[in-house]
Amino acid sequence: MEMPVPDPTILAKKPHIVALLQGVLPKTAVIHEDREVHAYECDALTAYKCPPLCAVLPSTTEQVAAVLKICYQEGVPVVPRGSGTSLAGGALPTADCVILGTARLNGVIETNYSDRYIRVQSGRTNLSVTGAVEENGFFYAPDPSSQLACAIAGNIAMNSGGAHCLKYGVTTNNLMGVKIVLMDGTITEIGGGHLDAGGLDLLGLICGSEGQLGVVTEATLRILAKPEGARPVLIGFDSNVVAGACVSDIIKAGVLPVAIEFMDRLCIETTEKFANAGYPDCEALLIVEVEGSDAEIDEQLGLIMQIARKHDPVELRQSQSAEESAAIWLGRKSAFGAIGQINDYMCLDGTIPVSALPEVLNRINELSDQYGLQVGNVFHAGDGNMHPLILYNANKPGDLELCEAMGADILRLCVEVGGCLTGEHGVGIEKRDLMTDQYAPDDLALQMDVKDVFDPNWLLNPAKVFPLHVSQSRRVQALAAE
Repeated sequence: MEMPVPDPTILAKKPHIVALLQGVLPKTAVIHEDREVHAYECDALTAYKCPPLCAVLPSTTEQVAAVLKICYQEGVPVVPRGSGTSLAGGALPTADCVILGTARLNGVIETNYSDRYIRVQSGRTNLSVTGAVEENGFFYAPDPSSQLACAIAGNIAMNSGGAHCLKYGVTTNNLMGVKIVLMDGTITEIGGGHLDAGGLDLLGLICGSEGQLGVVTEATLRILAKPEGARPVLIGFDSNVVAGACVSDIIKAGVLPVAIEFMDRLCIETTEKFANAGYPDCEALLIVEVEGSDAEIDEQLGLIMQIARKHDPVELRQSQSAEESAAIWLGRKSAFGAIGQINDYMCLDGTIPVSALPEVLNRINELSDQYGLQVGNVFHAGDGNMHPLILYNANKPGDLELCEAMGADILRLCVEVGGCLTGEHGVGIEKRDLMTDQYAPDDLALQMDVKDVFDPNWLLNPAKVFPLHVSQSRRVQALAAE
């Protein structure tokens, strides 16, 4: 994966830049020794690594602003980083950049149960947001698989979702406001503790912008009252395609489960060894969960099981206790870690129309045979957010490149059937060179025009989202215009 050539003038003045940063931050918040910066050389897309110039860990919005102002004046690129769980290389450094980590921005600023929102610093982990309000009967809905570790900052950057996004939506549906620092150090607030903000939808622009427009330091998040109850049903099939057809029929029937999760045989067998969740021996597995009162749950699950029986399931099991429900979800939540125990893998997140699930699953199997690489499918089937896990051997020459080529073909397939390149992981570096498969040149130019407004010198999160040759050209133009 090609990255920009580091600027030798920035590398040469590292001591000067470090001294400036230490002037506005505690010395322990500026990480610059060679042996220390290696901790920031990659995110969860570990196939690509590059130690940064240095890393900083501010703990207030004002400190973030001071850091960005220095980097702006010195012409130093900045890569914002939440918890480093990005699967798309969204926080991959360049050798001449400053990593701006949000880990110490982790406080709760305000909770308002009457108006159903919580305001937190953006480095707070996803799961701990619910942890701050659950004793009062509330929760924060978006639940990425990495929710134990991932930061709200990264969730906003990538517009992350999770297993329950079918009913509750992704981050943009649960984000009410942000405090954001622009590259020149300007602090501004967008939205807040109310339903919608007046004027242009700038909040919609920030959410999913992948650190290209500014650094979010605080977020106002929607919290919801916990439902009376929830119960999953586990459905096993002897074919991926049949399982995909069942998902399509559930959605067409007008039922709105809180989640519909899909796992294929490779994932089923691997997670069963890892988590011992009691999964059946089958080719494909659906976990369908509904919420509400006991009567509502019984009615919804009754209809779902009626639809499932038309597809001749090999197993149809409704949870009968909280312990059974926890075991069913433990297997699904453990899938990524379990697969990681048997091989290296690349996790994609293309999104497709639900009606195209059977066709796409069949064609992924064909691509697996064509490339000679195993694929484990585990994904949010209810909204068509695919997560093919392509297994490869990182120590085998050529295997990574083969994996990348297969991944590109799968993502092009998603676009071909009417979907898009990413549902929740973001573009990062992983998909930036595929953007031309989804967008015409004029479309990309318009997106880059927006970045010009927020970050005219193209210093924020370099080499991400846009094809490298295009973004580098914009950077050169910006420097020439100074």
